[in-house]
Amino acid sequence: MDVFDAVVVGSGFGGSVTAYRLAEAKLRVCVLERGKRYPPGSFPRSPHETAKNFWDPDSRLFGMYDMWSFSKMDALVSSGLGGGSLIYANVLIRKPEDWFVHESFDGGYENWPVTYEDLDPHYGSVETMLGAEQYPFDMEPYAHTPKTRAMKEAAESLGLPWELPKLAVSFGDRPGAPLPGGDDNLHQAPRYGCRLVGECDLGCNFGSKNSLDFTYLSAAYRLGAEIRTLCEVRSFERVQEGFLVSYIEHDADADAAGDPSAPPRRRTIRTRRLVLSAGTLGTTYLLLRNRSAFPALSPALGTRFSGNGDFLGLVFKARKADPDVPGETEPRLLEPSYGPVITSAIKVDRKGSGPKDRGFYIEDAGYPEFLNWLVEHNVLTLSNRVGRFLLRRGWSQLTRTARSQVGRQLNDAMGKGLFTATSLPLLGMGRDVPNGRMFLRDGHLDLDWKLAASNEYFNQMNETMQAVSHSLGGRYAANPLWLLNRLITVHPVGGAPMGNNAREGVVDSFGRVYGCPGLSIADGSVLPGPVGPNPSLTIAALADRSARRLVEDLQQNGTGPS
Repeated sequence: MDVFDAVVVGSGFGGSVTAYRLAEAKLRVCVLERGKRYPPGSFPRSPHETAKNFWDPDSRLFGMYDMWSFSKMDALVSSGLGGGSLIYANVLIRKPEDWFVHESFDGGYENWPVTYEDLDPHYGSVETMLGAEQYPFDMEPYAHTPKTRAMKEAAESLGLPWELPKLAVSFGDRPGAPLPGGDDNLHQAPRYGCRLVGECDLGCNFGSKNSLDFTYLSAAYRLGAEIRTLCEVRSFERVQEGFLVSYIEHDADADAAGDPSAPPRRRTIRTRRLVLSAGTLGTTYLLLRNRSAFPALSPALGTRFSGNGDFLGLVFKARKADPDVPGETEPRLLEPSYGPVITSAIKVDRKGSGPKDRGFYIEDAGYPEFLNWLVEHNVLTLSNRVGRFLLRRGWSQLTRTARSQVGRQLNDAMGKGLFTATSLPLLGMGRDVPNGRMFLRDGHLDLDWKLAASNEYFNQMNETMQAVSHSLGGRYAANPLWLLNRLITVHPVGGAPMGNNAREGVVDSFGRVYGCPGLSIADGSVLPGPVGPNPSLTIAALADRSARRLVEDLQQNGTGPS
């Protein structure tokens, strides 16, 4: 049986940072990641491959997207080496200092046992490691990004602060330029500067994203960390001087090279210290499933769930004043597919502790160009346009029309594509109420989350997005799921919240599990409430702080305090 100083379950923003810090301290560390490796060029784009890009091992799907559906909320997370960094929009915003709150709400409270000052040096370390830089909006050709300029103008017209957040992206001297030392990574693959194609959320096939596999995991690998992919942890138990960790070893190629009905292989390894970093849903699910082995776990397990206030809106049919015809307007091009997915943000700050004062961010959103084709040329529209074109050609043949150049007719068949060019998705996130509770129902993870407590927050978000849309001369549509009293989040947090004691939280401010010496958690599940802005940076900073303390604990006594 393999024996390690520490085993890290998961390779997202908590697990990758932790693995690097442990390897840096010359400890023998093993990372167990359930998903696959995704070197540049391996992210699917064809309909056939994309249809298989979901995570459901029971159906022999070992893809990147893991969708969870609950009664009031859906959640999308990632499965793969690098965790959520494979599909996030690269945004690194620090949690505002006055959002580290100690507040009560109807039926609960949000209490942060860490402060901005505690995390400040760790924020800096993570930003440096991830190569964080602002979108170079003042440089060519990046200055010609319509959606960024539109967001800036909207913020100014509404009197709201606008910013270019730091992004974990390498832009290079020019779009697509080879990055120096680009193949110095665990994939041994070359990397290129951002090509401004809006594919960040689908996985970057050019290696432009400074995702965790290129940064923390590559650094940990160079320092000797062992990284095992397609290894899904199912159970763990406390033994003398450590833990036994049992996992399933998936064979994603069994369909092509072996017996797809053969059961996966089960492996067991031993470790002095165990760090759970399987994400908000994964870690909470693992702890609930293995709770009988850890009777001292806090009753707070499963609580403080939040969707980080995620909300989606859409600006469409934007218009602006026509400079040539006074009193008239013309289409305003927003071109959401040009640039990284997110380039800028508008902040609506909290000015109190009431339900209407919880604060949020609104960010521009992009998507790949091929989605524009799907929207503009759906089957019905395409059939109408092409039908008219074919009728014209048939009529010309019958009447023997001499006009042979048909560029105008083809232009009409293609359409002007103005619906997508004048549209812009808006991504909102902020401080919804962390009143959700996760639990097991028939062995499956379930969620009890009451939207009503956050209604005033979402109403304010919706009204502000509508104001942004109108300032751009556009129409506005809210997420239709919200109208059905349902939401979707890509930033689930909570479930194993930190607290000042075992009644208040599952872990202390360093991620150490109360009542379970040697067991730690480093991921979004430890957050006692929403971050507000994109949570990745704060999760990584908390992991950096916790990992440094974990190293001290291991060096001092091998297990650390309970």
